[in-house]
Amino acid sequence: MENKKVLDLIAKAVDDHKGLNLEILDVSKITIVADYFIIVSGRSKLHVDAVARGIIDELKQHDIPIKSKEGSAEGGWILLDLADIVVHVFSEEQRKYYGLDKLWQDAPRIMEEIHSGSSI
Repeated sequence: MENKKVLDLIAKAVDDHKGLNLEILDVSKITIVADYFIIVSGRSKLHVDAVARGIIDELKQHDIPIKSKEGSAEGGWILLDLADIVVHVFSEEQRKYYGLDKLWQDAPRIMEEIHSGSSI
């Protein structure tokens, strides 16, 4: 499946589970690790878990494989590696601590318009 469609599915799952401060970064020109990083926050450990599970469920419904899952809601962060796309779900505290938004500040942000039904 095309990356843009996968990004749409992930953004929809984040929106459905009320994830906070969604950032989709195009890192394709500044790292070989992935093409896109998605960073999103949850208000609590339960919320972090719910957002991550929502993303996982959405991807499974569309037969999109997840290469690996790291971390835990208890630790305040969950990472989902889809190869070209890496999803970071953080508690608000852990997001501030790791500062990925600042670390990857040179990466273009992709504005998503999930509510209007248009594609990323």
